[in-house]
Amino acid sequence: MTLAGKGAWIAGTDRPELETVRIGFMPLADCAPLVMASVLGFDEQYGVRFALSRKMSRTAMRERLLGQQLDAAQVLYGLLYGVQAGIGTQQCDMAVLMNLNQNGQNITLARALSAASQDPAALARLVHEERRRLTLAHTFPTGNHAMFLSYWLAAAGVDPLRDCQLVTVPPNQMASSLAAGHMDGFCAGEPWGQRALRDGAGILAASSEQVWPNHPGKALGTRANFAATHPNTCRAMVAALLEAARWLDASRANREAAAEVLASPAYVNASRETLQFCLAGRHADDAHWQGRGHNGLRFHADGEANFPWLSDGMWFMTQHRRWGLAVGALPDYRAVAGQVNRIDLYREAAERAGVTLPDGVLRSSTLIDGRVWDGGDPAGYVAGFGAPGS
Repeated sequence: MTLAGKGAWIAGTDRPELETVRIGFMPLADCAPLVMASVLGFDEQYGVRFALSRKMSRTAMRERLLGQQLDAAQVLYGLLYGVQAGIGTQQCDMAVLMNLNQNGQNITLARALSAASQDPAALARLVHEERRRLTLAHTFPTGNHAMFLSYWLAAAGVDPLRDCQLVTVPPNQMASSLAAGHMDGFCAGEPWGQRALRDGAGILAASSEQVWPNHPGKALGTRANFAATHPNTCRAMVAALLEAARWLDASRANREAAAEVLASPAYVNASRETLQFCLAGRHADDAHWQGRGHNGLRFHADGEANFPWLSDGMWFMTQHRRWGLAVGALPDYRAVAGQVNRIDLYREAAERAGVTLPDGVLRSSTLIDGRVWDGGDPAGYVAGFGAPGS
């Protein structure tokens, strides 16, 4: 769509209800769509201005989103579904407007566990034969990193409930905490795994892409009541972020330019070289670059990476139940995901931005343990894992 077409759209009945939208983000490489949408003016093309607010912990992000100090945020999928279920907080109906990225997280272990990092079975032997309880960190109890870490441990034969002490640490403190010996490893978004590797404190055990290829990353999340009262604003946010995601996947040069911006203390506050590696990967030229950064980080993939798949939301619900975070009667998984993931708003925004839409709302993936997840039988899927700690 031409810029003139966008202007006509924002001047009519679809004009955003808000001119300025308060959006929270975390200092991570995958905040790039939010930052670049603001820096490059994609937000203003759709009649809004992104007022970005950096938060240093997921708890702070959640509280400000629920307290209405933020209109929307770069939210962990699992965190948002935890709030929807009232896990560890007062229940609040939430909305996923789009997925912001896929892949790009790391499971990092202390260098003393380097043998286990190359052979997950060695980690299980260490735990069981030496009766050692590992201290491992994630960024939020119901969040993506906690679920990916627990899934990886269980696939290796380590029970995260019985064999580990799982602790919550802000992502930008992960590398320093590992270096200080406060933990045996962590799962977090980049660039903090790379920081640990480059500082000599850690070693890569697995990428999140190995746990679940092309898994959902961060979501653009908001409260359901905000989406209900500001639908035009939500569509404008999504359309602007689709433009930014498409720009990020268009070339390696664009990813490197984004790294220059994100290196600023106002955003990620990490070295340009580390962020360029995380965003653009190892390849030295566009001829070998396929729109994927370190550990498969991708932002658009012709819209496949952005669509709010119902099966993605349902997976986090199954894992919350698997690990005893969600209790009580089984939910109607698909109905809850259909309520939370606002495919209606996404479709309309994608059409405005000229982004391809998939034929269905579920997708199929094979995870690290060989199990197939397609959203078809969520109750059976979670029952197949057995009781927590069994």
